[in-house]
Amino acid sequence: MPQGQPSVVPDDGLTTRQRRNRPLVVVHTGVGKGKSTAAFGLALRAWNQGWPIGVFQFVKSAKWKVGEENALRVLGASGEGGTVDWHKMGEGWSWVQRDIQGDNATNEEKAREGWEQVKRDLAAETYRLYVLDEFAYPMHWGWVDTDEVVDVLRNRPGTQHVVITGRNAPEKLVDFADLVTDMSKVKHPMDAGQKGQKGIEW
Repeated sequence: MPQGQPSVVPDDGLTTRQRRNRPLVVVHTGVGKGKSTAAFGLALRAWNQGWPIGVFQFVKSAKWKVGEENALRVLGASGEGGTVDWHKMGEGWSWVQRDIQGDNATNEEKAREGWEQVKRDLAAETYRLYVLDEFAYPMHWGWVDTDEVVDVLRNRPGTQHVVITGRNAPEKLVDFADLVTDMSKVKHPMDAGQKGQKGIEW
């Protein structure tokens, strides 16, 4: 297995092991396909390490089918790796008790509710890996304050890794993050009029 070697060794007073095991903030942004897919790939690695995983899907509706959801739920329940909790904004979030007549909360309010729960879980060190899927959008739209997100992530306790996906990740988040990938599009079947298909998009 290839062993990556850092190009610099900072004078930060940390040992190689301490620096290597530092919890990361990862951002997958850009207009290309694969931002969430890459984040769920990290979740598979985390599951294999036995880490508890929390997935928070912002923006997508409850009707949106994500192929990785079923796979990760099955793996999380298998007892062989880490646990997996999957929360969807489109379903009104699992921890929010809604009126039986229906959910009148706006998407903006739902996004804020999701972020408030993420903050509670970070404070409680509920998970080792957080996948905040499409969370760049609520920040880009001004629904969630980017400065607050950066401050909370900077001060999170323990060894919690956080992966944030979505186009238009705010510059302040990009500057703060440890690992940022901008996925550009070179070519896509939609450019030739082809819609998404099973096994590729979901």
